[in-house]
Amino acid sequence: MPHPRFDPELATAYLDGSVDAAPLYREAGRLRDEGHGRTITYSRKVFIPLTTLCRDRCTYCTFAKPPGAGGEYLEPDEVLAVAMAGERHGCTEALFTLGDRPEDRWSQARQFLDGRGLDSTLDYVREMTELVASDTALFPHANPGLMDEAAIRMLRPSNPSMGLMLENISPRLMEPGMPHFDCPDKDPTRRVATIESAGLAKVPFTSGILVGIGETNREVVGSLVALDELHRRFGHIQEIIVQNFRAKADTRMKGSPEPVPAYFARVVAVTRWLFGPEMNVQVPPNLTENYETYLAAGINDWGGVSPLTIDWVNPEQPWPHLTDLRRRTEEAGFELRPRLPVYPEFVDDEWLDPAMLAKVSRASDGAGYVAIPEGVGS
Repeated sequence: MPHPRFDPELATAYLDGSVDAAPLYREAGRLRDEGHGRTITYSRKVFIPLTTLCRDRCTYCTFAKPPGAGGEYLEPDEVLAVAMAGERHGCTEALFTLGDRPEDRWSQARQFLDGRGLDSTLDYVREMTELVASDTALFPHANPGLMDEAAIRMLRPSNPSMGLMLENISPRLMEPGMPHFDCPDKDPTRRVATIESAGLAKVPFTSGILVGIGETNREVVGSLVALDELHRRFGHIQEIIVQNFRAKADTRMKGSPEPVPAYFARVVAVTRWLFGPEMNVQVPPNLTENYETYLAAGINDWGGVSPLTIDWVNPEQPWPHLTDLRRRTEEAGFELRPRLPVYPEFVDDEWLDPAMLAKVSRASDGAGYVAIPEGVGS
């Protein structure tokens, strides 16, 4: 059951617009201030698209590509080059994003892995996150799709945190004509199992929802409640991302309506209401023109922002310049502060592998955050 302070029916009514949302925004802001004060965080990152091959066929995705049309793996020297360039720009996070289990669909993926003596793409993720963790000051944060507990434990020594978006809890979105049809890795039951496995493996985990892909308001609320229940079981969800769908050319959903900011802000505020003061609630700042509006909806984090690499999932949406992000955040009455990919509350020996804990401790200040080195440009 949801937390007793949370009313799913009222939350749905807020999203429907059938009741005045002013009390919702007041409560969301109060809860955020109670848990995080007036501090808004972000992670200075590089985006490493380890492979753009994928076995799924999501109707809104331009990240995944077939062989011969951009679908490929990055070679180790390419991975390291991106990470080292990020290091020179003062980045602390290397976000590894990739297609799900491409070797199950594409012979080219199987050949790439066989040529390196690897059983799976997850084994390559391990090799490349170990490379970045050992050869640079950056901290890998892997988003490799579905994983069992053994795979998560395999990646834990080189990743202080990992992630997988739930997107939505409803299996209806996998039916014919819906955005997750013919996408076995978008099965919500299997995604929940991955999030559970991360809890069992004691890995600080990022998850969240994708808003605007054909779900109902009740399914939005149900998805948030499912994530809240997982977190209350394991205590491992370090942040909830609330991401708005953006229609992309050359996809089957190119003409689908995008959630308007006024509605999306209510989703964000409902998220804060459900998860309470302590959870880190994030909205990507590159997906809304006037992104500072979400500060009034209770967020405390902007997520990963790169001074160097594009958003490979939303390449048509450039990151805000870090000076602009700081200016807009401060003009709204908040302090912008850089963080590591693992949040301060998870920096201890319960949640981090011993070697990774030592590296994180060296890179963080007394409060568990990170300072941008003097002389590093924005």
